[in-house]
Amino acid sequence: MARRPLPRILSTGTEQFARSRELARTQFARSRELARTATDSASDVLHPLITITRGLRRLASAGRRKWADTPKDRRGPLLFMVASVILVVALVPYGPLLAVITLMAAAAWQGRERRPTAPEGPDESQTERLRSLYEALVPYFCAADDPEPLYTHGGAWEKAFPEYEFDGTGRVSALVVRYPAYFTDGEAQARARIEHLLTAKSGRGREYHFAWDEEGNELAVTALAPLPTDIAAQRFVTTPGETVLGFTDPTQVQRTLPVTHGEEQRDVPPVVWRTGIRSTEPHLLVMGQPGSGTSTLLRSIALQGLQYGDVVIVEGGSTGEYACLTGRDGVLAVECGLAGALASLEWAATETERRLIAINRARQAGNPPPDDTKRPLWILLDRPTAFSHLAAADDRKDPQSLLQVPLRHGRAAGVTVVVADQWDAMDTLSDAVRQHTRARVVLGPATKEHLEAVLGAPPHTTPVTDVPPGRGYARLGTGPVHRLQVPATPDPYDDATSDAHRQAVLDLLPPRTTPMEAEPPAKPELEKREQVPEPVPAEAVVAETS
Repeated sequence: MARRPLPRILSTGTEQFARSRELARTQFARSRELARTATDSASDVLHPLITITRGLRRLASAGRRKWADTPKDRRGPLLFMVASVILVVALVPYGPLLAVITLMAAAAWQGRERRPTAPEGPDESQTERLRSLYEALVPYFCAADDPEPLYTHGGAWEKAFPEYEFDGTGRVSALVVRYPAYFTDGEAQARARIEHLLTAKSGRGREYHFAWDEEGNELAVTALAPLPTDIAAQRFVTTPGETVLGFTDPTQVQRTLPVTHGEEQRDVPPVVWRTGIRSTEPHLLVMGQPGSGTSTLLRSIALQGLQYGDVVIVEGGSTGEYACLTGRDGVLAVECGLAGALASLEWAATETERRLIAINRARQAGNPPPDDTKRPLWILLDRPTAFSHLAAADDRKDPQSLLQVPLRHGRAAGVTVVVADQWDAMDTLSDAVRQHTRARVVLGPATKEHLEAVLGAPPHTTPVTDVPPGRGYARLGTGPVHRLQVPATPDPYDDATSDAHRQAVLDLLPPRTTPMEAEPPAKPELEKREQVPEPVPAEAVVAETS
């Protein structure tokens, strides 16, 4: 028995119902959007009328309150005065028109949207904090023979603190301190005492910037925001010869670089180190304690240097921090042993001398420098003092002694040396490394004495104890001391590295290159097969019979 097809209305009814429901939903959304747009347009058009109506209502309420507050015996004279004013306005030419205009202007002024005004001056808790700061500074800024002391116990703090700001937590975020002219603001110890006191009283755990105005006898204290730690390694917008060491405060530099963080792009002020022939700081010294981010900074410099030059890496820690760079295009060597380090540094010294001779001959002949001397050469050394101890134990040459030629003549030959070591090996660095590394970076927690010993000048901020990896200070030559945050460039082979940072580093690595001596040898069976001659087909020969 054959099956009869369903009627068309039953088979297509569900689809038509769904289609009509979707159409109705679309029309309803469109109508609601049109209504919202019309409401907004009407509000914009009728906004003056709404403002005037609100002002008239407020004026009427004010009139009723005035009438209610007026005693009954004074209401008659008040009505007579109002009636006299109305009569005078009515008799004056254009009086009613001017009265209406004045009334509308007053209504518009009364009907405006009034925002709540911020209270002037500090509140009670802020006043108490400022008073405690003032009282704490009295022993330092007060003299017994001062006829009009600015700082006295129980005195007025308003004259001593002309400007102040507070953050959302109620702590001081900015403060201008006036002090008497006889205070010894030119002595470092006197300044350090005041800075330590203000840091303790304003709130620990933050970095403060101190700007001493010796001419105006004022001290400006500013609580600095933490530097961004979420910027990963990437291709920075720089020219050849520029290396981004990290990022700093926007008030310290006049340049910004566009960086990407996921899908977000922003402009961040960088600390740019310039190398090359015209550089005044051709070599870099990095100091820090274990885990402070010195290897991270060297990896970042290596990835940026490989974009335009060649890199030689000597690692004294033997921790495999640079294994990801082994065999990459432009990486000439990654040495972790004493013999390889000596061989690589001897070659670097010889290459520096060869470049100098070639450039000198070309200049004497009036020709441009040869092409094989234009490509920059980077020599990165991580903890070279570890090899110094091994070389002394084996009666071999100290690897640091081989750095004298690249350090002294590297700028003219296009050779840049970067040395990174730890605080406990500060005294074992050679004199050549100390004298020729004019660009300095200190990472991790450090005291002001250590910072001044390495950077040559104390920072204008208070160092904190707990800092993230890659956080420190940088100074290029005789320039100012900058706060520094190194871009996140971890070892991609480390299991503790996040996937985003690992992929960012892997994307910057050059392709691998396989040298000739590293090619796999041919299998013996294949070689034997190639040596066996193939059989040559022979034609059949008919024997002759006599």
